[in-house]
Amino acid sequence: MIKLALNEWHDTHTQNLPSRIDSLKVRISTLEGQGEDRVLSDAELVELHG
Repeated sequence: MIKLALNEWHDTHTQNLPSRIDSLKVRISTLEGQGEDRVLSDAELVELHG
């Protein structure tokens, strides 16, 4: 039962990992570009720095 639950968790959290990484790289690049043009909001800074 625990093994099945862990397998389901693993499948859910690792599905499409490469595309998730790529989308995060794009978002970080966007935030960095915006930071060069203007001051980022507190929420954007938290998102950028984790």
